[in-house]
Amino acid sequence: MGRDVEQGAFSREDRVRYRQKVRRCLDVFALMLDDFGFDADRPMTGLEIELNLVDSVAEPAMRNDQILADIADPLFQTELGQFNLELNAPPRLIEGTGFTDYERDLRDSLTRADERAARSDAKIVLVGILPTLTERHLIVDNLSTNERYRALNDQIVGARGEDFELDIRGVERLQTHNDSIASEAACTSLQFHLQVAPDSFADYWNASQAIAGPQVAVGANSPFLYGRQLWAETRIALFEQATDTRPDELKAQGVRPRVWFGERWITSIFDLFEENVRYFPPLLPIVADEDPVEVLHAGGVPELAELRLHNGTIYRWNRPVYDIMGGRPHLRVENRVLPAGPTVVDMLANAAFYFGLARAFAEADRPIWSQLTFSSAEENFHAAARRGLDAVLHWPRLGEVPVAKLVLDVLLPRAAQGLDGFGVAPAERDRLLGVIEQRCRTGRNGATWQAETVWAAERQRGLDRDAALHHMLQRYAELQRSNEPVHTWPVD
Repeated sequence: MGRDVEQGAFSREDRVRYRQKVRRCLDVFALMLDDFGFDADRPMTGLEIELNLVDSVAEPAMRNDQILADIADPLFQTELGQFNLELNAPPRLIEGTGFTDYERDLRDSLTRADERAARSDAKIVLVGILPTLTERHLIVDNLSTNERYRALNDQIVGARGEDFELDIRGVERLQTHNDSIASEAACTSLQFHLQVAPDSFADYWNASQAIAGPQVAVGANSPFLYGRQLWAETRIALFEQATDTRPDELKAQGVRPRVWFGERWITSIFDLFEENVRYFPPLLPIVADEDPVEVLHAGGVPELAELRLHNGTIYRWNRPVYDIMGGRPHLRVENRVLPAGPTVVDMLANAAFYFGLARAFAEADRPIWSQLTFSSAEENFHAAARRGLDAVLHWPRLGEVPVAKLVLDVLLPRAAQGLDGFGVAPAERDRLLGVIEQRCRTGRNGATWQAETVWAAERQRGLDRDAALHHMLQRYAELQRSNEPVHTWPVD
């Protein structure tokens, strides 16, 4: 939900007008899908990375406004918390050496941003959940100053009508509550965008859902929250609970959550937008001036602003996107399951694994979603978030299989096939998929490195948990700047 909001309070009339406008946009979108020229000739990819700011002693640094002003680069934007930033990489093709181009540009952008952050006694850390966050950091006063975040907080808090309860049971257990959505700011993610044609969108979305579990298992990087070791990718559980607008009674009635894996395979992108309108009340009922019917009849490209804004307040792990670039509309799958970090090369290895697998399964003669039940895909997703590389997943023709074996024996060859379909240079393909392979062979991703380093600090250095987390994060930040993949990092 990236657009700015100037209005903080909404009337009943606002909500009625917005609901009517969203439905009008949905009707226009259906017409466009039947007969409109979407841009899909050379599918582009994109990356968004959410960043954390820490000070010299590895505490969260609530300084994103002044650091953004120093960076003065439109690729960087605010995020929910004052200790967050977001970097939006320019879209590009991944054929040839596209991944190397991504790597160079991301490292250059992050280096410049780090230099600017240093002027404010801060540095940038790429991690799924900042390990040194505590409950005193995640309060409404530490939300970013942009009014859209306060408006979103007010609407979600108002819809829930009571505190947000957190109850996450992992290696340890966390039970707490928050009176705002500030806990969500702890969730810093890596998001992949893949442009697809309307007639193939369902195949790519279904494929993305099917592979979400293995993605999370190999990319997990969020084992700690509030000083507790929880899931390998605690960010999944935290995000699902920290913005849940449903009190217990609505959960018992089967009302859908706004952070949602979904409930079925789809046949069209329309299915997802129609579900949005049918199941979810508006949070930010802001009505634009455009009449999408008039624009369409005049031969223009409708913005569909209300439909897009509504979509941005429903947090699917694989989100459908309608957007316009260069005057032409296009559709994207936005893959949101992974955490940021540990390094740029690790994130690009995750990107290669996702883009390759998505294409291979989307274009397979026998779709994976005809062999894997949707409920199994969702169970895989949560099992992978809990256990990471130690997870056992269900897979067609294999039954219950350790995720590392599944990746090594089945998924990496398919990812390589998909990258070949994109025209990725063989050396690029092998280098990046080799990082995923080595994580599986060593049993080490970001989550396991963090946990092992904290354990070592506690047992060998005699540090308490808080001191061990600060020690680990400072070491993490040093190793991150080497851009050596996390499976090669020493535990010391």
